[in-house]
Amino acid sequence: MKIDAVEVTTSDMKRTMAFYQLLGFEFTDIKKDEDHLEPKTPEGSARLMIDTKKVVTEMLGAPPKPGNHGSFAIQYSSPGEIDAVAKKVKDAGFTLVKEPWDAFWRQRYAVVQDPDGYQVDLYAPL
Repeated sequence: MKIDAVEVTTSDMKRTMAFYQLLGFEFTDIKKDEDHLEPKTPEGSARLMIDTKKVVTEMLGAPPKPGNHGSFAIQYSSPGEIDAVAKKVKDAGFTLVKEPWDAFWRQRYAVVQDPDGYQVDLYAPL
């Protein structure tokens, strides 16, 4: 058994795609008015799925709601990458929940938030 995918929902696909591109995700073959997107997935990694709130509401019968804790975490190679990505997110006008810091568990860590409120933890080994 393994985790195959993580899903977030969006009210604005273009803005959400721009946010995840800042985190390093690559999108290809995007069609106008897309209701479901998946960026390129590195070998061995879980897929990121982005669905419109409309589609998920149709599936669940109720609007989706993000949690207040990290939906998922992204591992980077170096502490400098965490600082750079967090700065790009903040400079682009997105929410930086927690500025980068050196966590006691020996990782450089930051928390960002996508346009619909999903929190994403960013980390790299110290």
